[in-house]
Amino acid sequence: MNWKDAPIDGIGLEPFSVFSDDRGWLAELFRRDELPAQDYPAMGYLSSTKAGIARGPHEHVSQTDRFAFFHGEYTLFLWDSRQDSPSYGSRMSVSVGAQNPVVVTVPPGVVHAYRNEGAAPAFVLNFPDQLYAGQDKKEEVDEIRHEEQESSIYTM
Repeated sequence: MNWKDAPIDGIGLEPFSVFSDDRGWLAELFRRDELPAQDYPAMGYLSSTKAGIARGPHEHVSQTDRFAFFHGEYTLFLWDSRQDSPSYGSRMSVSVGAQNPVVVTVPPGVVHAYRNEGAAPAFVLNFPDQLYAGQDKKEEVDEIRHEEQESSIYTM
C-alpha cells in the first residue's frame, strides 16, 4: 500500500483545557450533551505504557475508541483502511500527551497505534463505545491485531 500523509475522515482530535488551581488540576474529557448518541462510552479504562513501547497497530470492526492523551509523550499513528472512506489510503501521525493534551476519536476501520516516546511509563485513558468482549465478557473481542502479522503494511 502506498500511504499518503493526509487527514483521515472521522478522526476527531479535540484539544482539551486543563483548569489548575492550588489544589491541582481538572480536565473535562467528554460530555454526553456534546457527543452523538452512537458514540456514548460503554466503558472506560486507564492504561500505562512503558517507555519506548508501542501498543498496536490494530483496528476494530464496529467499535469507536475515544482516547485521552494527557500524560507523557506519545506518537499516535493512524491509517485509513476503510475502502469506502474519502480518505482511504491516508495516514497520520500526531505528537500527543502532556504537551498536546487531546481526546482522539478513532472510528471503526481506522488502524491505530501509539508509542511512548518518553523516558518513563505514561498513562492513556480510553472510553470506547462497546464493552470489551461484549456483555459479561462472553463475546468475541472486536479487534484485528496487525502487530501480530509479520508482513503488516502498518509500520511506525
